[in-house]
Amino acid sequence: MILLVVDTQKGITDERLFAFEQLKENIKTLIARARKHHVEVVYVRHDDGPGTGFSVGDDEFEIYEEFAPLAGERIFDKTVNSALHESVGLLQYLAEKKETKIMIVGLQTNFCIDATIQSGYNQGFEMIVPAYANSTFDNDYMKKDVCYHYYNDLMWNGRYAKCVSMEEATAMLAGDC
Repeated sequence: MILLVVDTQKGITDERLFAFEQLKENIKTLIARARKHHVEVVYVRHDDGPGTGFSVGDDEFEIYEEFAPLAGERIFDKTVNSALHESVGLLQYLAEKKETKIMIVGLQTNFCIDATIQSGYNQGFEMIVPAYANSTFDNDYMKKDVCYHYYNDLMWNGRYAKCVSMEEATAMLAGDC
């Protein structure tokens, strides 16, 4: 299993997110638990391209300080929604390691998290989604809380992923499941 931390970048990791404080604490807890039990933590950053303010070299592109990777932890950059798109290199990396399970956390629920979960499922990975460890903003069509619950409670669980409590997630990272 790996812990995949998606798009938790400075420019979008803030109070605008649904359940921000809980999200922040849950992700920090999962990263710490993964490291303690030698589960690889892999990061992905989204690059909107030069001149957007959200690209390589821009401060907002960098990973949020409270989730910062340690030296040696892998970081993949992407320009597409799914972290498992062949252009990213993560899919090939996981194939080489013979990984079959991905615990996914990060941003945004209705964009890159959804795309990565569905892509991972379609690639044959067991996708695991801890509660309140992904989030999003309000949009023109859906409030952020409704969006979170729509995906976590209706769309993913039992279809594309196994949505679990934080207790279950931390136990999985410790190898207790």
